[in-house]
Amino acid sequence: MTTNNEIALCIDQLVKYAEQNLALSTFDTNYVRNTLLDHFCITAPNTVELPETIEIQSIINTLIAYGMANGLAKSDDVILYETKIFGMVTPSPSVINNIFKTKAVTEGIECATDWYFELSKANNYVRMEDINKNIMWDHSGSKGNLVVTINLSKPEKDPAQIAAALKAKTGYPACMLCTTNVGFAGNAGHPARQTLRIIPTTINNEAWSIQYSPYQYYDKHLIALCDEHRPMKVNQDCMTRLIDFVDQFPHFFLGSNAALPIVGGSILTHDHYQGGGKGLPMFGACIKKTYKSPIKGTDISIVDWYNSVVRVTSKNKAKAIEAATYVLDKWAVYSDESVEILCATDAQHNAITPIARYENGVYIMDMILRNNRTDEAHPFGIYHPTEDLHNIKKEGIGIIEVMGTFILPGRLDKELNEIAHYIDGTNAFDYDTVANASHPLTNHKDMIKSIIEKVGTENTNEQAQSAIRDYINTTCEQILECTAVFKNTDTGRSAFDRFITEGLGCK
Repeated sequence: MTTNNEIALCIDQLVKYAEQNLALSTFDTNYVRNTLLDHFCITAPNTVELPETIEIQSIINTLIAYGMANGLAKSDDVILYETKIFGMVTPSPSVINNIFKTKAVTEGIECATDWYFELSKANNYVRMEDINKNIMWDHSGSKGNLVVTINLSKPEKDPAQIAAALKAKTGYPACMLCTTNVGFAGNAGHPARQTLRIIPTTINNEAWSIQYSPYQYYDKHLIALCDEHRPMKVNQDCMTRLIDFVDQFPHFFLGSNAALPIVGGSILTHDHYQGGGKGLPMFGACIKKTYKSPIKGTDISIVDWYNSVVRVTSKNKAKAIEAATYVLDKWAVYSDESVEILCATDAQHNAITPIARYENGVYIMDMILRNNRTDEAHPFGIYHPTEDLHNIKKEGIGIIEVMGTFILPGRLDKELNEIAHYIDGTNAFDYDTVANASHPLTNHKDMIKSIIEKVGTENTNEQAQSAIRDYINTTCEQILECTAVFKNTDTGRSAFDRFITEGLGCK
């Protein structure tokens, strides 16, 4: 049983950690220490010398266990309570913003954002302990490298948790991206945000803010969010904001999901963009062909990538915005029935996922062409992964995937290990048995059959795992190819060229 003295020691270590890693001022340490002592109902502070090494997660776990055992937590959700404790020792938003501004002026904007990233990890807003559980590997594909991730950092909720979440929904904050999330205590239906500190900025003369994504699907994954809760739109203002952002933060890229269902992001109700480090696979793709742009001072190219990417480049900021908007507007009304592209039927279908960068004095805007039309043969979307690929990825293919980084569901971790037992001969494979709807691997029946036909069943487990990864790698390439509105065939390439020359008027 943990004693009061042990909890007092943990509190002192937490305060010391906050001084060292969370920019907690020595002027505030007594205040924060007393706040923690009051919360944990400890009447006297620690009096023993602190150890040299502070194992912060162990300390936090001890405080959580004590608080829950003594009825100090309002729920049995460990993450909610952990966030509350870390929130007590994280300086206020104004303090964090002042430090950020000072660093930006004295050390440069990249140093400021690096400091902010380290802070976001240190107070567990970005939970690296969970993120590091993700399974990740690289694949050298036919059109460039891909990154494949099985996401284990965001555990699926059981039915009881889902029911509790529905009851807890209040409509406040309006969504996960609203600035009103800062300091929010959270509940079963909404994550706690006492550790969230957003950085205000101005983009195209509007109030926006930036924060790092708590899930970190790639290096320094950040979110730029409009301070006003309004729906997403991809228009000229969007192009201007993206270019303006990379002008201010040239070490980052910034892009927007398409603003339509199926081809868009999961939150279309709040205007926001995603950005971060420039290591995403698509950025390394070569140029297939460059055309003479009708917008003077700009180049328009086709990127040699799995899906359909038009690249706009210019050394002039205004021209880059003009050319990107031009491509956006032309694509919005472009149809080519010879390859079944219809810009609209009863609703708008053509959309663009734009991604901006600033490299060596050149503004780069990659415009990924999207279309969300469905038909009887493709109820999930004509340019959505076909149903034979849904066992690997059924969810929408948004901005992260189309740039070559795949976020696969966590369920695959267990399922792929079970599949390996068929490939290494541990379990005998019978197609009809696995095809039964009640079988836990029924969605993978054709995958298992295909792998066995290729490599047999006399494999080591390591060889089986390798064969499974090879299958997934090929599937990820096929998924990206599904999203291409112009297919990588003679017909598709001719149609793509026709859009550039006739639709855009390039030469």
